[in-house]
Amino acid sequence: MRKKIAVITPVSHLPGIVDLLNSKGDIHLLEEGDKNQVRRLLVEKDIDTIVCNPNQQTFIIDKELLVDTKVSTVNSCSTGLNHIDIKYCEDNNIKIQCHKNDYELINHLPSTSELAFGLMLSLLRNIQKSLTHVEKYMWDYTQFMGRQVKDLNIGIVGYGRLGKIMDKFCKAFDANTFIYDPYVEVPQTSLEDMFKICDVISLHVHVTPETIGIINKDLFVNNNNNPYIINTSRGEIVNEDDIVEGLREGMLAGYGTDVIKDEFGDLNNSPIIRAMNEGENIIITPHTGGMTVEGQTKAYKWSINKL
Repeated sequence: MRKKIAVITPVSHLPGIVDLLNSKGDIHLLEEGDKNQVRRLLVEKDIDTIVCNPNQQTFIIDKELLVDTKVSTVNSCSTGLNHIDIKYCEDNNIKIQCHKNDYELINHLPSTSELAFGLMLSLLRNIQKSLTHVEKYMWDYTQFMGRQVKDLNIGIVGYGRLGKIMDKFCKAFDANTFIYDPYVEVPQTSLEDMFKICDVISLHVHVTPETIGIINKDLFVNNNNNPYIINTSRGEIVNEDDIVEGLREGMLAGYGTDVIKDEFGDLNNSPIIRAMNEGENIIITPHTGGMTVEGQTKAYKWSINKL
């Protein structure tokens, strides 16, 4: 019997993906649906398989969505799973497929680290502010003196796949790198010391009880170093209120992030977005870290071939 597959994330823009999905079962595309629309599709079409990705999703796949459906598999083209109620799925024998341990694939997906490096460059060279300046037909470089990467001290928190790629990028620009990751055997620099010596601190860790809020004002409140912070991990890794306070009080130089704490909630309540709109030195991208044509095509093919 052919699978009945609900595709609740944009895939039509990726070459060959829809054809591959069609080879796996009867597909129902709902690439921009809200939670109620997805729920209705699951029930009305007797869907047994969901294909998803957290980046465009504005809701959590949970009991409210899944109860009394025939869904037996949630296939997520991602390493993170904060868009899925894992416990509910486990308790109800719903299999979750993701890329968390697909090292043969993810070791060749540098897109998120490339974005982290781009966010860092944008902050260091005031690219966004310079663009706004020129859009107003002005031409005064003196307002936008930046920093060069060469010889900067850059702290990398998390030395897994993405942290190692970021390390390589930084060293290619002749920066000095410092690593904090208690789970790998490399020379370590404590977070406290990083905030004393590093010009930039880039975060590349998973959300765990140990990493939630790991970056907070205790690290920078009495520090005169004023680093930039780059976050392409998850919003929960930092205390967002502390980040805003640090920027307003001059304890931090800038914050470049691809994530916020509550991406599934009302964005009007985000202290990070609000502070950016109030003029703080913040750059935010809407969880685009892995969103490259090359990376997504390769990742979706790998993910769908699990079905």
